[in-house]
Amino acid sequence: MAFPKEFLWGGAVAANQFEGGWDKDGKGVSSADCCTRGSRTQMRNVTFETKEGKIEAQPMFMLNAPEGAEFGCFEGYDYPSHNGIDFYDHYKEDIALFAEMGFKTFRLSINWTRLFPNGDETEPNEKGIAFYDAVFDELTKYHIEPLVTLSHYETPVGLTNKWGSWADRRTIDCFVRYASACLDRYSDRVHYWLTFNEINCISFGGWMAAGVPSRDPAKIAAATRNQLLASALTVQYAHAHHPSAKIGNMIGYSQAYPYTCNPNDALKQLQMQQSIDFFSDVQAKGYYPSYILAQYKNKGVGFELSEEDKKILKNGTVDFITFSYYMSACISADPEVLAKSKGNMFTGVPNPYLKTSDWGWQIDPTGLRTALNYFYSRYQLPLMVVENGLGAQDTVEKDGSIHDSYRIAYLRDHIKAMDAAINEDGVDLIGYTPWGCIDLVSASTGEMAKRYGFIYVNLQDDGTGDGSRSRKDSFAWYKKVIASQGTDLD
Repeated sequence: MAFPKEFLWGGAVAANQFEGGWDKDGKGVSSADCCTRGSRTQMRNVTFETKEGKIEAQPMFMLNAPEGAEFGCFEGYDYPSHNGIDFYDHYKEDIALFAEMGFKTFRLSINWTRLFPNGDETEPNEKGIAFYDAVFDELTKYHIEPLVTLSHYETPVGLTNKWGSWADRRTIDCFVRYASACLDRYSDRVHYWLTFNEINCISFGGWMAAGVPSRDPAKIAAATRNQLLASALTVQYAHAHHPSAKIGNMIGYSQAYPYTCNPNDALKQLQMQQSIDFFSDVQAKGYYPSYILAQYKNKGVGFELSEEDKKILKNGTVDFITFSYYMSACISADPEVLAKSKGNMFTGVPNPYLKTSDWGWQIDPTGLRTALNYFYSRYQLPLMVVENGLGAQDTVEKDGSIHDSYRIAYLRDHIKAMDAAINEDGVDLIGYTPWGCIDLVSASTGEMAKRYGFIYVNLQDDGTGDGSRSRKDSFAWYKKVIASQGTDLD
């Protein structure tokens, strides 16, 4: 069956993973700029200077920096976000390629520090404003609808060094000032907005999602609250001043199954599901659910939610729901089973019924159909799948061709799952933006070798490559998919 005529086919990227130009035209340093390159076996590190003047680095997902640390970029470290794939200087070429594929929408993020270099300025950097003006004008030229994420794993390091970033309530006002500036400037061309990318991933540590250099549960709870309040205030501002703007949330989602029929595995799976539901429940329903408040209390986490906070959340619910989906996993309550498992960002026990990617992510298109039904039945709001894709090592043949049949197979099966969710299950799915539609730096590992794109970028992890762009086999395939409204998947 065909997808709806108005369905938004496209692709997705993030500024810190593809934009480059990290210090051009007045841009400030972001949390992503301080993250080093990693690999499949080596975690990315975050660099800082101690108050004693020593330069140190700690793993990004385990960061618990000493008091007085000053975060920044230092000689001798490899920071992949600094150059990305240089969309900053190639945006016209790249957008033309997206248009050639027939994109109806393009999900990208605005880099907060390009507009507000330290995060707390009262007026935006006009050169930063002008760059995104040019990008949105170029997209408009090709009739491509921008889908803009306001905060995609980038927080001004100036706010981290000043007061601990999102752990401090003052960051809320800074973000709302930034978000309001974006809405005021770009809402004539941008009609779909997301506040925070994979907001629930703050559960994996404070740095990547919030620029918080700590794993302290109280600080993570405060940072979470502050981001949820900032999201709600942004929704309220948009609805009041730009009524044509639609504001959505964005959840990092991995379908989870109980590993066995042991009731303890089922309970464990429910608890994991609640840890994800919490964020979308607040953003879509407008209140903190009882289960998360009980968890804070039972774990002794100091947490405050004022009556004014509750009012803000209630009046700032989102217009649509979006999420990422790459894989599924199994959940076990058995410590011995868990000790044998391994994951990448999302933890879980391997499912014996599924195949895995080169990076150990389990391929499960049926899980996407399940997720779509779950989100729609829970919230009854329009949905978008704004990240989905296969990270793999691509081989460039002698003639320059790239035969990525494995990527086509992955996407084909997930598109079939979306088709079934729409046409058989009645889910209101309005858009699909596969991740890394052009090769970019991996968020979890910092690699270029982990490629997702329809477009190959000739850049390698060792710094070699001329940055040239070329079409993979999946480029022509996805073009055909879009032109046929999802009916031609061969």
